[in-house]
Amino acid sequence: MTIRPRRSALYMPASNLRAIEKARSLPCDVVIFDLEDAVAPEAKEAARANAVAAVRAGGFGDRELVIRVNALGTPWAEEDLAAAAESGAHAVLAPKVGDAETVQAYQAALARAPAGTGFWAMIEAARAIFRLDAIASAMAAARPGAFVLGTNDLAKEMGAALTVERTPFLGMMALAVAAAKGHGLAILDGVYNAFEDDAGLERQCAEAKAYGFDGKTLIHPRQIEGANRGFSPSAAEIAWAEAAMAGFAAPENAGKGAIRVNGEMVERLHLVQAERILSISGKTLG
Repeated sequence: MTIRPRRSALYMPASNLRAIEKARSLPCDVVIFDLEDAVAPEAKEAARANAVAAVRAGGFGDRELVIRVNALGTPWAEEDLAAAAESGAHAVLAPKVGDAETVQAYQAALARAPAGTGFWAMIEAARAIFRLDAIASAMAAARPGAFVLGTNDLAKEMGAALTVERTPFLGMMALAVAAAKGHGLAILDGVYNAFEDDAGLERQCAEAKAYGFDGKTLIHPRQIEGANRGFSPSAAEIAWAEAAMAGFAAPENAGKGAIRVNGEMVERLHLVQAERILSISGKTLG
């Protein structure tokens, strides 16, 4: 089973060639070439060309490469989507996805992209929260997909305080994870703006991991180490996964749906979770 880690997803303004070059050596799991928020209107076309050239040039190792396009209805969307579809990027990240119809419109615009090109959706509009299941369903029917939480935009629209604790957003986070995982999508947590606050980042990563997020989007390279650490399996999780795999592999447990592992009941359905833990931890699956 192939599982791609997405512990750390770093936004890089595609208008900045030095930043793009630096990304080739950063230890993040995902590089998001941003054509949207981080790029001024007069630099949009150059940023698009830079992103496509960087993806085609390669040199990013195992990192997943994603292009965040400008939203449908903007002057740049059509050309962004056409270029991203043929760039060879692993996925295209779409902003302002508020309903299933918007997903379908993006999918139509990406019709020329290879079938394996993923479609990722920014969940950053308040109205999207009430349509999460429909959005996820529309995405799962087409391409490999992921939700990316946009807490900055949600906070702005709602007039809510975006604190370390994120109390106004906890319910939304749980709903987003349930919708994504219920339809087989990945999900990444929103950014933490205070990029010099290591303790705050650690807290948000631990919280997001507990909720079921696969990783966190980042705005600064110094946050990569904290996100990688926060979303990597702990020693206890790895030990549990190894014990579960070994337990079900034992001849005496053949055909059993549940076994006892270190004092707790583990069902066969938990093997998927165990395999994911071991894969992300870099272990070789048997």
